[in-house]
Amino acid sequence: MTEAEMIQGVASGDENAFRLLVESYRQQVVNTCFGIVHNLADAEDVAQEVFVEVFRSASGFRADARLSTWLYRIAVNRSLNWVRSRKRRNWLLPFEGIFSAAHEPAGTETPASGIESRQRAQLLHRAVDSLPDNQRTAFVLNKYEELSYQQVAEVMELSVAAVESLLHRARKNLQKKLYACYRKNGL
Repeated sequence: MTEAEMIQGVASGDENAFRLLVESYRQQVVNTCFGIVHNLADAEDVAQEVFVEVFRSASGFRADARLSTWLYRIAVNRSLNWVRSRKRRNWLLPFEGIFSAAHEPAGTETPASGIESRQRAQLLHRAVDSLPDNQRTAFVLNKYEELSYQQVAEVMELSVAAVESLLHRARKNLQKKLYACYRKNGL
């Protein structure tokens, strides 16, 4: 089934087309959400909201962009809204380590190195979270989701030059924040 047939099927209420869409794009959407919310359970909840929105608004999909681009855009917006609502309620976002024992070769991680890895991951998440929304979005899409500058530009509805500028500023801001944190914490 092509993207066009899939979205037409979803727009007409075809459950099989919707199931195929979810199966095809679930991991991409969850990964995008996770890159912003940093918690797998929350990312899956946000992803579910993304697919509900896709189901409700499929008839309004304009085929001027790829389906994956539209899904990225919805996932980023939903994730950023989730983060904003959490901040408004003054809840602390749980941070999960980027590095886990599953990614380490067997027997190479000591308890001390595991703690240090989690601390570094926590600092990175906090630094990324402290970026302005547009810089954070561009950074997450480019570095976590490995989208090209052109793809990020499509998702964010910006020019490639604007994306390059956002990523440059994001890297500079992250360098400053992480350097200060590492000096302060001795990591």
